[in-house]
Amino acid sequence: MTLEHIHTLIRDVPDFPKPGVLFKDITPILEHGEAFAALTSHMAERIPAGVNKIVAIESRGFILGSALAHRLGYGLIIVRKPGKLPRATVRESYELEYGTDTLEIHRDALRSNDHVAVVDDILATGGTAAATERLCERAGARVLASVFLMEIEALRGREKLKNPSVSLFRV
Repeated sequence: MTLEHIHTLIRDVPDFPKPGVLFKDITPILEHGEAFAALTSHMAERIPAGVNKIVAIESRGFILGSALAHRLGYGLIIVRKPGKLPRATVRESYELEYGTDTLEIHRDALRSNDHVAVVDDILATGGTAAATERLCERAGARVLASVFLMEIEALRGREKLKNPSVSLFRV
């Protein structure tokens, strides 16, 4: 299945989760077995050689990251909001438009010989993805790339990332 066909399955949902937001609903892709499998293949092709772990960002990144890790035979590391992981964690705080937020991973999830690809559904302002890169580096891993299903180009989030990034769709 082509990327163009997969792209047609993404639905725009106006005013969700709040007025003025245009939400990009990827559930039609997930509900369509052939489309989800093809999407996973297209994303897997963009994971650079040398990666041995997928780092997935909460929450839709978990879905895509899990499928990629399974397809490629790599370990999966999950990045969560504070208080959601059961063991000792490493945290990274970052600036939002109005305030700050924090992400965590398990302290023992990454090692110095790990080479990771960060995976999420959408690259917007880049704050979450950049914080995830820093979190991985603080945990000892080397980030080789970030892979996104979509990128909102007008928000220029790619400029905040230190490592190469790939987006299947630019919206």
